[in-house]
Amino acid sequence: MRITGLSTHVVGTPWRNLTYVQVHTDEGVTGVGETRMLGRTDALIGYLREAERNHILGSDPFAVEDLVKRMKYGDFGRAGEIVMSGIAVIEMACWDIKGKALGVPVWQLLGGKVTDKVKAYANGWYTTERTPEAYHKAALGVMERGYKALKIDPFGTGHFELDHEQSLYAVSLIEAVRDAIGPDAELMLEMHGRFSPSTAVRLAKDLAPFKPAWLEEPVPPENLKALEKVAAKVDIPVATGERIHDRIEFRELFESQAVDIIQPDVGHLGGIWETRKLAATAETHYMLIAPHNVGGSVLTAASLQVGFTTPNFKILEHFNDFADAEIKKVVKGAPQVVDGYFHLSDAPGLGVELDVDAAAEFPQQQARFDLWAEGWEQRRPKGTQ
Repeated sequence: MRITGLSTHVVGTPWRNLTYVQVHTDEGVTGVGETRMLGRTDALIGYLREAERNHILGSDPFAVEDLVKRMKYGDFGRAGEIVMSGIAVIEMACWDIKGKALGVPVWQLLGGKVTDKVKAYANGWYTTERTPEAYHKAALGVMERGYKALKIDPFGTGHFELDHEQSLYAVSLIEAVRDAIGPDAELMLEMHGRFSPSTAVRLAKDLAPFKPAWLEEPVPPENLKALEKVAAKVDIPVATGERIHDRIEFRELFESQAVDIIQPDVGHLGGIWETRKLAATAETHYMLIAPHNVGGSVLTAASLQVGFTTPNFKILEHFNDFADAEIKKVVKGAPQVVDGYFHLSDAPGLGVELDVDAAAEFPQQQARFDLWAEGWEQRRPKGTQ
């Protein structure tokens, strides 16, 4: 079996473009991969056009490791977000092809299951007025859908500092959410790399009474010493990693022991097998893995292949029941959350199929996600209100 070509399909919303790539073969088996780029969708498609010619055409889709190696190192230049995302969509499509050709799910090819279900947590649910009352109501809606965990960034446009008034307001939002979801549901606290170490530590202590399940990206991701400073002063588990695009670059994070949970994005880290390798290294450092997942249903399915086969897999992020829920129709067999969990599927490959006609109903947009703009949490860029 050989790869004969690629086709790309961009599914657009005002705040995110989802790039789906179909990999075609000479035996008629087609696989699909997906990633979500922030402001770099056209760059990704341009890279894939070159990589198709230089590395992908004529390749054996079963030889996943070899193809990844050639795409990563065969152009000599250091692979960053665009290249690793391009590798990811091709890699997961190859696993999809392999599973379909052999008639087995990808998780079976990765060593078999260690669990029948993966816990989900809701994100994108607080696209509403930024008040305690509105957040309380929205959080109740999350629980009514069966979720047992959810994540929130309550900090508005905070950057490095957050003044006393805004700090108290953020606390009031979290208090309202905790009241809505009760004491047992997991509440993940997202900081989006906003703060200086001292501000992150102060806010973590202010919010500790509400029992956050983790403190995510408390400081910008470039300076691990700053992260270590936070980790040494808070009792809440620390999570980070979504903006690291090569598993080798996690080495310093492991050595620092500054985090408890790593959050690679399968769509940016080079795909399923690269993420599974990273999870194995995390296991040797007694760290959990909870992938970042702002993609659609194909990326969710790919992330679940890692989840079902990984002993130290904690939980998977899920947007698609709340933000842009209508885009789920572009994928047949889309994974669904039932009673707070994704459940094991025996469908071959990734267990999903891209509906090209449905995808065409959501053309690419000038998607923009500006974390520093007023009202960013509603995920409606200026001009779409």
